[in-house]
Amino acid sequence: MNNQLSVEEKDIWSALNSIPDPEVPAITIVELGVVREVAVKGKNVKVTMTPTYSGCPAMKTMEMAVQELMTEMGYQVEIVVVYRPAWTTEWMSEETKEKLKAYGIAPPPKLTFEHLHPLSAPKNVDIKCPFCDSKNTKLTSQFGSTACKALYFCEGCHQPFELFKCH
Repeated sequence: MNNQLSVEEKDIWSALNSIPDPEVPAITIVELGVVREVAVKGKNVKVTMTPTYSGCPAMKTMEMAVQELMTEMGYQVEIVVVYRPAWTTEWMSEETKEKLKAYGIAPPPKLTFEHLHPLSAPKNVDIKCPFCDSKNTKLTSQFGSTACKALYFCEGCHQPFELFKCH
């Protein structure tokens, strides 16, 4: 969030930061990085959002939550969904990644450019279990409960867990 924001913009950002991600309620849509910009002009608010995936099924739920909250606060809201730049896990703070881990989801690991190559990712990346920190884990499915997560199994504590995929 920009420090040069007006009082109204700060209030809007603060309110939006109370909306939980419908798929990972341990973090908010602001912490996820989906809310990109807020512009306030009188009682009109423009909220710019970027989905984690172009077909993210939770996007409409997030938009409805923003619409409802802004209406409750007495604002007319325009929600603009943008796809450029594409959402990236780099938009999540380290604090947000720690919240994912505490919730039982392995946060996305830091990757280099070569890891992001579609033919090499993430074969040579150690994925740590969010429960015991063991790196003795294995991919069991490219998709978890949502498209933005993969399913892993920890050989250390014998727990299945999801990994929030990097992109």
